[in-house]
Amino acid sequence: MGKALLDVLTGKTPDRRPVWLMRQAGRYLAEYRAVRQEAGSFLDLCYKPDLAAEVTLQPLRRYDFDASIVFADILVVPHAMGSDLKFVENEGPVLSLVRNMDEVNALSDAKGAWQFERVYETLGKVKAGLAPHVTLIGFCGAPWTVASYMIEGRGSDRAVALAAAAKAEPWFVRLVDRLVEISVSYLVGQVKAGAEVLQVFDSWAGDLPEALRGRWVHEPIARVVEGVRKAVPGVPVIVFGRGIGNGHAALARATHANAVSVEQNTRLSDVLNDLPSGVAVQGNLAPELLQDGGSAMLSGAEAICREVPMDRHIFNLGHGILQHTPPENVTALLEVIRRTDGRA
Repeated sequence: MGKALLDVLTGKTPDRRPVWLMRQAGRYLAEYRAVRQEAGSFLDLCYKPDLAAEVTLQPLRRYDFDASIVFADILVVPHAMGSDLKFVENEGPVLSLVRNMDEVNALSDAKGAWQFERVYETLGKVKAGLAPHVTLIGFCGAPWTVASYMIEGRGSDRAVALAAAAKAEPWFVRLVDRLVEISVSYLVGQVKAGAEVLQVFDSWAGDLPEALRGRWVHEPIARVVEGVRKAVPGVPVIVFGRGIGNGHAALARATHANAVSVEQNTRLSDVLNDLPSGVAVQGNLAPELLQDGGSAMLSGAEAICREVPMDRHIFNLGHGILQHTPPENVTALLEVIRRTDGRA
C-alpha cells in the first residue's frame, strides 16, 4: 500500500481515500487521559517526547488512519520566543501580553529553543513507530492566529488584535513579520525531524473582515510556505483558514497550498470547483455528527465521499474531535468511508 495522503497532495491516484482527524489524539480516548494524568499538565505532555509520541501513536493502534499529526500546540512558538505560557483548567491558554514595539522587540528569535527541540524529538520517535503507509504531519499556527493569542493573552473576542490589524500598527506588523520568520524555521526543523507534510492552522482567519484577509492571512501564510519550500523543496502543505466560507480558493491561490482544509459549513464541491488544478480539499464532517454517531453521521460521511473524488480529497472533520465522542463512532466512520469507496 502506498501513502494515500502524500499521493493526493502530489497529484497521484491514491490506493484509497486518505483519512485522518484533527485532534485524533485526545481526550475522547481513555488511553490518552491516562497519559495526560501521568504527564501532569497539558504543556508538560507537549514537552515530554516519550509521552507526546505515545499519545500521537495511540489512535493509530485503534484505527486505520492514513496520517498521524504530531502532538504539540500552536502556542509552542510564542513560548519559544519567551512568552510566559500556561494552560488553565477549564479556561485554556494564558500568555503574557504583547502590545507595543518594546514588547515585540523583547521576544527571542527562538534559535535553538528547547521547546522546538522537544517537538523535533517527538517527531523522530513517532516516525519510528509508524506503519509504512502512514504519513507524518507537522504543523504550526498561522501568524495572525498566533499573534492574536499573544496580543489578547488568552482566547477572547480578539478585539485588541483586530484593531491593531485594521490600523496596521507598526508593532503589530513587526510581530507578524517575526512570527513568519520563526514559523519557517520551526517548520523546516519539523521536516528535518521526520514530518512529510505540514499543516498551517489559521483558526481565527474568519474573524478578519475580507478587506483585511489578504494582508493578514494570505500574505503571512504565503511567506511561511515560500520560506519552508526554499529550505526543503517539495514539501506538501495543507492550509486551514477556519471560518472563511467562500474564501478557500483565494487562500489556496495566494499561498500555493497543496490542499485547503474546509470547515463543516461550506460545501466541499463548491470549494473544489474553484480551486486551481491539482489542489485538494480536506474535510469536512461536522464534529458534532461524529460525536452523536448513528445514521446522521453515516449518511453525512457517505454524502461527502460521493460529493468529491478520492484523488482530490482528504477525509477529515470541519474542526477537531469533540471530547465526549465515543471511540466506537470513529470505527464506524472509517467503515462507512471504506465501504462507500468500495474498499471495505
